Order: sequence, then structure tokens, then C-alpha cells
Amino acid sequence: MIYLNNSATSFPKPPIFADAWQRASVKVPGHGTRSTYRKAKEPISCRQQLAKLLHIDDSRRIIYAQNATHALNIGLLGFPWSKGDVVLTSRAEHNSVLRPLYSLQKRGMIRYYELDTDKSGRLDMDVYREALASLHPRMVIITHASNVTGAVNDAAVIAEEAKKAGAAVFLDAAQTAGVIPVLPALWNVDMAAFTGHKYLLGPQGTGALYVSPNIELAPIFTGGTGIYSDLDEMPVDYPVRLEAGTQNEQGMEVLGEMLAWAEDHPFDLHRLLEYVYMLEDTLKGLGCSVVPVTGCRTPVLTFTSPDYAPADIGDMLSGSFDIICRTGLHCAPHIFPYIGAGRDGTVRFSLSRFTTPEEVYQVINALKEIFNGN
Repeated sequence: MIYLNNSATSFPKPPIFADAWQRASVKVPGHGTRSTYRKAKEPISCRQQLAKLLHIDDSRRIIYAQNATHALNIGLLGFPWSKGDVVLTSRAEHNSVLRPLYSLQKRGMIRYYELDTDKSGRLDMDVYREALASLHPRMVIITHASNVTGAVNDAAVIAEEAKKAGAAVFLDAAQTAGVIPVLPALWNVDMAAFTGHKYLLGPQGTGALYVSPNIELAPIFTGGTGIYSDLDEMPVDYPVRLEAGTQNEQGMEVLGEMLAWAEDHPFDLHRLLEYVYMLEDTLKGLGCSVVPVTGCRTPVLTFTSPDYAPADIGDMLSGSFDIICRTGLHCAPHIFPYIGAGRDGTVRFSLSRFTTPEEVYQVINALKEIFNGN
């Protein structure tokens, strides 16, 4: 089986993954603040690993989450909105951003505007600057990279422009953490959400939210914290303020081990992009329309064919060649008119650090067989 759906969930995992999971599963359970078992500190180690990855000085500003969707909801629903606040986002956003914004707007809390992208799915910076000047937003929330095309936005410039306009900045780094640097403190980003199960190589059910010291969120979940149990409200201390209930300690311990492994095995984006270009050249030669992406990008390509619907291509790749990819709207439904695709969406290949040249050649041969029988 050839797996090209890493933008959804990475596979395979590092060779140490199974052993790390087994070790975590047989350890005595108990959080360091909720148990007399004082060795229960693995989640703190993972928190420090995450802070190191993001170049964050204070690991307490890293909030554990189930995934990026959970982290985005913690940030958006807990933000101190004033009724009528304006939010700017883009047409490239994932439903993990769009649906919470829609919910807030429906409740009368905010008004949000989706800004146009270019043909690669990258935010149109001229449109963005005009919107900042005319709409005076309270927040800008933007994806660091499109999960459909792989086009990377310049988060540092976006944040700089937002700060000039007095807006908070929220970065969805689900597609970039583990691929390219994500540096929220350096870029003056107020919040950054990411997940553990994609390019950070961790298990499903893991993720985190970075919250700048400049932002104070209201908890959207309340409950036990293991400390300050005499308080009627959630403690003010981070991270427990935003971490009600028992956390996924086993999953976060495994994620911490994967982060340590990845630090010793750097991600070779250049090699993967060479594979992406090979696949793109093949698809163009077979008459397919490949969404063009220039500049910084993740190892993702997306395409359509005049002969087959995306879902049919995915079925043929899976059924006849055991190649797993993703088809459809990719949970980012508003981007497709801007990248020249229709209501059926696209076929997406997303490579991983474990993708081999032999696999790429097998995919190329499969594509040739599907599209011209050669």
C-alpha cells in the first residue's frame, strides 16, 4: 500500500511509535498535579518539547488539545469578544475555522469576512491590506498553509500588517507544524493551533494551542484541575485554566517521544518537493489540470482531470493500485472557485518523510495506466 494522505493523518509513523505507545500504556496512570505518584510528569515533558519546537520561552502557554479543531475552538470561543467585532479570514480556510466563526456570527458576537486568494490558494495580500484599512478587524485568523494546495502564507508579514491595524492574530498551523518553522512569538502571533497526528507524527487525539501572554482566554470547558479545588471558578494559572478534566496523558507522552525523534531526524522538504514536481509533470503530460503553486509550499499537490471525477480517480487508485489519497472538498469548501476547480473538488496527494522514490514511480505508472492505458 502507498499512502499519500498525510495532510489528513501521517502514516506510517516513526519506527519507535509502537514501542512508545506500549510503554505509555503500561505506566501507572496519574497526572503530576492530581496524584501522589510523583513520577507522572510525561505530559510536562511533551509540553516542553512543543515549546522548544515553537521557540516559546514559557511552556505554560502551551495548552493541550485533542487536535487542531479543538485548539481553534478553545481560542475562538474563549476570546474576549465585544459584540460586533470584525474578523478577517480567507477563502482557503478549513471548516475548523469557518464553522466556529459562523457559529459566533450567528449568535451575533462577530462579523467575519472571507478574503480572496490567488490561484494557488494563498491569501491575496492587496485584498488583505485593503480589508485591514476599511474593516478595522479585532482579529485576523489565517491558515499557515492551504490543506488543499500546500501554498504557504507569509505568517510574519500577515501578522505585521495585522498588528499595525490593531488586530489580534490567530494562526492555523495544522499543515505546517513539523514541515517548516512555526514561530508564533517571533512573528508576533497571538495564538497558534496545531495537531499532533499530522506532520508531528503523533497519535490521533493530540494537539495544542499556543496562547501569547498578551491574550487571556475564558475557559470554554470547566471542571476538575487537580489543584485549586476550593475555587468555584477555573484557576487563573496557565495551562490548567484551559485544561479542565483528565488530559490525554498517554497520547501526549507518545507525541513527546515523536517530537524528540523528529529532532534527531530532520524533515527533508527539498527531497519531497522533488517528488511533488515529478508527479506534477506527469499529470500535466497526461492532460490533467494541476493547481500551480510557486514559492514556499508543503509536500502537497492537487489536481483534476477532464475525463474523470476526483472521486472516481481516487477509487481507481485505491481499488486497482492500492494507492491511498484524498478526494473531494478536503473540508475547505470555499477555495475551489479560486483555484479553478468545481463542486466535486480535487484529487490531493500529500507526501510524508517516509515516501520513497520507488513509491513515486509506482504512482506515476498507475496514473499513466489510468489516463492513457500505458
